[in-house]
Amino acid sequence: MTYDRLVCANCAAPVNQGRCPVCRANRERLQQESPFAGLNPMALIALLVVLVAALALVAQSA
Repeated sequence: MTYDRLVCANCAAPVNQGRCPVCRANRERLQQESPFAGLNPMALIALLVVLVAALALVAQSA
């Protein structure tokens, strides 16, 4: 899960801005859960496209 669209229930600000202690704690927890937690969805899609292209090149050369 990415936290770029999450809104804090404590201060009603985006969690990624870290305005209050609750935001900062949740942001740290989400960053520690997964190495891809901080990436936005477009970056994940771009990474997937690159991996599929690499797989196609490997399959074509075999």
